[in-house]
Parts: sequence; C-alpha cells; structure tokens
Amino acid sequence: MKQKIEEALHVENLTVNYDKQAVLWDLNFSVPAGKLVGILGPNGAGKSTFLKACLGIVTPITGKITFFGKSYKTTKQKIAYVPQRSSVDWDFPITVFDVVLMGRYNKLGFWKRPRLSDREAALEALELVGMTSFADRQISQLSGGQQQRVFIARALLQDAEIYLMDEPFAGVDVKTEKELILLFQGLQKKGKTLFIVHHNLASVETYFDWIILLNTCLVATGSVKETFNEQNVMRGYGKSPVLLDEAAKITQNTFQGM
Repeated sequence: MKQKIEEALHVENLTVNYDKQAVLWDLNFSVPAGKLVGILGPNGAGKSTFLKACLGIVTPITGKITFFGKSYKTTKQKIAYVPQRSSVDWDFPITVFDVVLMGRYNKLGFWKRPRLSDREAALEALELVGMTSFADRQISQLSGGQQQRVFIARALLQDAEIYLMDEPFAGVDVKTEKELILLFQGLQKKGKTLFIVHHNLASVETYFDWIILLNTCLVATGSVKETFNEQNVMRGYGKSPVLLDEAAKITQNTFQGM
C-alpha cells in the first residue's frame, strides 16, 4: 500500500479582494511537507497577498487554508514569517540582537523573560546568517541586505516547521544569496517546509524542488521537474503585451539549451 504523503499546506477555494478587485481568485492546491517551494509570478500576481492570507493578515472573501490539516490559529507556533523589508519600520529603536530574540516570544509567552539558552540560540542564529558582529547595532544602521539577514535569523530562532519568506533574497549580494539558499536547503533536509517568494527564474531549478506559479489565478503548481517549463512560464507572465515580451526574454534565457 502506498504511504500517504503529509500535506504541509492545503488551499481550498481561496479568493482575496482589495477594493472589490480580485487579487487572488479561486485557488485550489496542496503542497507536500518537506518541500522547498518557489512562489513565482509577475509583479501584482498576488504572491505577497497569498502569504498574508496564509497568516490571517488579510481576510479572504472565500476559501480555507490549513497547515498540516489544521487552521493557522492552531498551528501558528509551527510557522515562521519573513516579511518584505519595505513593510518593516527600520527606524524603531531596537538592536539586531533584540530583533532576533523576538523569534522566541511565541514559545516563551508575553510575560516570560528569555533564558540564557534563548540568548545563546539567538547568537547562533546570527552566526548562521553572518551577522554576529552586528548584534549590538541599531537596525536602522544596517544595509538592506543586512536587515534581510536579521529577519531570517529571527525566523530561524522560532525553530518552525513551516517558513513563509517574502522575497528573502531582495537587496542581498550574490554571495549572500548563495549562502542563504544553502541554509534553506539545510532546513529542508531537516524536514522543514519553506515557501519563498522569488523573482529570478534563472535560479528556480537550482534553488527549488516545487513551485507555485501565480497570476491572480493559479497558473501551475507541482514539482519543478514537471511544472517549471516554457509553456507555464509564458502563461504566467504573458497576461499583457509588456509581460508577454518580458516572459519571452525570460524563457529564452532560462530554457535555452534545456
């Protein structure tokens, strides 16, 4: 008998509107546990909105999202989120170390003080993203890529089962991006499931083993080997003449020689 594969995420009839305009329309799909998932699509396709709907930050007009068969409210301690850098108030007077330590608050509860083990774990997370020497620095003094790494460290400290990351490679250099993807692949080897909003189609095959391709509707989802192909990319990026031209260039560069 075939063993049933556990679903990390199940989406059913999901529709999200902003000002009566559909941002996501009737999404239905599932993602098995233990996948490194690239969330792809052109600007305005609904990628960030999808993550926010998963977290209850935006309320769908229809549909249901479950993690491991349960609601986000029930499973939120198993889920870590890295927001877009532009959505964070970087002028808030807090140090890098304190931002990372916030990753423990879900497990500690609001009134409990962090223990020595929590502080040591925060330093380990900073070391994993190469930010140990910045621990005492105010977050406003960091570059964009450094800020991104701090929020990834905070997510790592949550020791979650599912990681939702909104453009974690934005603003980082090529060397840092490669270090981060190795870190994410290491988490996957430990059985974690990662959902990553990503824009560079040329690196999809190297980085991910599963994709969700959105353009308001679900264009395609599945293993990279079966789903990431020229036809689906053209469907996902070819909604307008401008995007069609962009998709043609992308597919020519990405799939040339395959």
